Amino acid sequence: MRIERDICGDYVLDPDELATKLYLSADELRRRMKLGLVTSLVEAGHGDDAGLHRLTARCGGAVWRAIVDARGCVVQEETGEQAVGWKRERQSALAPQKPRQPGS
Repeated sequence: MRIERDICGDYVLDPDELATKLYLSADELRRRMKLGLVTSLVEAGHGDDAGLHRLTARCGGAVWRAIVDARGCVVQEETGEQAVGWKRERQSALAPQKPRQPGS
């Protein structure tokens, strides 16, 4: 999946692709987004991870996470319930930015 940024610099995900990652239909994802049940977080890399961002989208127990490079290419991703397995050193190197609702 290629991820783009809008003119404000916010990440833009294709809702159809994100729905698949969260084990939902596209219509159900849109419904849940309207209800405020889908959240996202963007974390910026520092040090060895400078230039990378970790994107996390959650809906209930379903989680999709991806590490994205400066070109918007996914270099690592994980889906599942409360996605696990991220290396501790990568977690500590990525600092949180403000949480956002997808599409806002």
